[in-house]
Amino acid sequence: MTTDYLLKDDAQEIACDVSEVFEEVSEPSARKVSVEEANLFMDLTERLSGRIAFAVSLFILSPVPLLFLGGVAEYKHSRLTDDMAGGFGVTILLVLVAIGVAILILNGMQLSEYEYLEKEAIFIDYGLAEMVEEKRRAFEPKFRVVVTIGVFLCIIGVIPLLMASGFTEDEFVYVCCVDILLILICIGVHLFVRYGMVHESYEKLLQRGDYTEEKKALGRKTSYFPRIYWCLVTAIYLGISFYLNNWRISWIVWPVAGVLFAALYGIVQAVAGKNRQ
Repeated sequence: MTTDYLLKDDAQEIACDVSEVFEEVSEPSARKVSVEEANLFMDLTERLSGRIAFAVSLFILSPVPLLFLGGVAEYKHSRLTDDMAGGFGVTILLVLVAIGVAILILNGMQLSEYEYLEKEAIFIDYGLAEMVEEKRRAFEPKFRVVVTIGVFLCIIGVIPLLMASGFTEDEFVYVCCVDILLILICIGVHLFVRYGMVHESYEKLLQRGDYTEEKKALGRKTSYFPRIYWCLVTAIYLGISFYLNNWRISWIVWPVAGVLFAALYGIVQAVAGKNRQ
């Protein structure tokens, strides 16, 4: 075997090794999102955000007719009995909830193919990142205004109830004030969901905020908690409602559960993050 042959053979092996290394480096481990995929996702999210926000609004509004009819039956001495008010009110509540669930299922299925943006590490080209960032910057002022309005509505919703407690002892007025509170909260939440979904679509593509690679990994680890939690809350709500036979009071389970969820989920994520480290 000649020296030229040995050198040539070694050079070919080294070239093969170097090319393999460059192939491994040049191919990112994250899933690449194309410009077409990103545009379809942003357009679909913007189109469906109003429908999903409407569905969430129906959930918040669902106890309003029940409370109002119950107040009329109990405090206005009308021909409407408590049983009639409860029957009509619960029927309307279930119909509104059913419509909301149907809307969420139909529209959520359309977004299901983009779930990987929430759970997997992604990679986008520099040009696409610049385009998404430009859209986000243009949308940011509107988003801040909408969030401010939503918070304002949720806060002032308590004012009628506080004013009523100082100027009247009519229980029916209190019932109406609670309905007004729910309606204002409904409008605020509608704004949060509708514009929040659009804002989150940019955050998902840019992997910022709650969608960084670290938080995605933490979310996968704690994904079991929301499913278990809301199933338990639903079971508790139905159990209390049927046991006490007082649907006008049992609705309070939902706002309490919503506040408690944020606290408990934060604790679960903190413990999971600590164990991960």
